[in-house]
Amino acid sequence: MSTVPTPAEDALGALTETELADVPEPGAVTVIIPTFNESANVGELLRQITVSVPARLPCEVIFVDDSTDDTPQLVQEAARTCPFPVTVIHRDQPDGGLGGAVVEGMKAATSDWIVVMDADLQHPPSLVPELVATGEERGADLVVASRYTKGGSRAGLAGGYRIAVSRGATYLAKSLFPRALRGISDPMSGFFAIRRSAVTADALKPLGYKILLELAVRCRPGTVAEVPFVFQDRYAGESKSTAREGLRFLRHLVELRTASPLARMVAFGLIGVTGFVPNLAALYALTETGMHYLPAEILANQLGVAWNFLLIEVLLFRDRRQHRHWADRTARFAVLANADLVLRLPLIALLVGAWGVAVLPATVMALLVTFVLRFVATEALIYLPRKSGKRSESSTSSKSRRSRKNAKHRKGARSTNSTTAAAATSAAPARGKA
Repeated sequence: MSTVPTPAEDALGALTETELADVPEPGAVTVIIPTFNESANVGELLRQITVSVPARLPCEVIFVDDSTDDTPQLVQEAARTCPFPVTVIHRDQPDGGLGGAVVEGMKAATSDWIVVMDADLQHPPSLVPELVATGEERGADLVVASRYTKGGSRAGLAGGYRIAVSRGATYLAKSLFPRALRGISDPMSGFFAIRRSAVTADALKPLGYKILLELAVRCRPGTVAEVPFVFQDRYAGESKSTAREGLRFLRHLVELRTASPLARMVAFGLIGVTGFVPNLAALYALTETGMHYLPAEILANQLGVAWNFLLIEVLLFRDRRQHRHWADRTARFAVLANADLVLRLPLIALLVGAWGVAVLPATVMALLVTFVLRFVATEALIYLPRKSGKRSESSTSSKSRRSRKNAKHRKGARSTNSTTAAAATSAAPARGKA
């Protein structure tokens, strides 16, 4: 009885015996593809993955979808002809943007290797086996497809503006994280392979689309390797890169750089220094109108406090704002900021009068002491989560509901593709051990 070969077996037959001998036998690969309105691309993407990947190594594909169009339905239709399992996880709330979608996919991955790539075909699927093979051969935890290593090209970047932005973002990231990004020439790349054992999903706090940067800084994978690739033209649709994503990238850099308590304290101090600008400007404006300098000082100080609070909210503690209502946070910050002066004056008097310290060094010492106390109090009394209460219980319940909902999405998507999963399983022995 004759059987009809699957697309994977056709592709396997096209390889010579010499080529097959050179193919490594790593564990299977999970290809994670975040999507947002990529309906025009997903069919061709799955076709190219079918041609390029399952002939070399077993695979599964997970789409994590934030679309508002029919992308999920078109993925499921195209998946019927794929010789590997295809899962669609649709998120109603796109928490963390593209990076959050990738983390969601990583939690669902079952393979030794995870490859992350975009859906617009600017990342060639034919490179997936080479990324994994390079990781196996070099014993690497992370393999980056780089546009900036020898043999790579950024040809698909449209226009000088996008090229300049890409280069500038790369330089800025490598300057801020020289150790974590050592050996990575293209930290902005969205195309890479990473061992599942090197990923600590719970440690990741993605913001926007630069998930490789997040992984490299927070998970610190061991050995890193690179594979050159030519950045292709977009197959269909329009780029999702916007000025808003650029701002999210800058906030992401700040959050990563201020992850440690010492770094947060330094950033807190720098933000406090910038507060002198609106403070002095307001003081000058008020005194010029004829206001007495004492009430002018008080009012001008409030403007400086408001400026500092805004920057701290947006740049330093953005991921902790949900623990208290904005009015509660504002009131607490204002009290702490104004209490700084009330505490500093008696401390200076104590240092000068009781301990005989000169006025200038006493002032410096008092500034340092009150600064440290203010930072610790701000973090502990405003931005640390509450230990108990209805709000935290509600948050936990909400997360639990979202988790159950995503599990239903995964179960439903897998059931629609049970035939292709069975085909992949039956074809695996012919390809060799995973």
